[in-house]
Amino acid sequence: MYGWIWRHLPGNAWVKALVSTLLVLAVVYVLFQYVFPWAEPLLPFNDVTVDNQ
Repeated sequence: MYGWIWRHLPGNAWVKALVSTLLVLAVVYVLFQYVFPWAEPLLPFNDVTVDNQ
């Protein structure tokens, strides 16, 4: 998969490295801004089983 992406990016190795870095940053941004806030209520991280005693 990564080889396919690398072959289809334009430019030489430096341009490909820059474009791939920007793509990774864009994916991380989308995950933190949209995907994780959407999925947070669906995850059981706030379900604690310890009672107050």
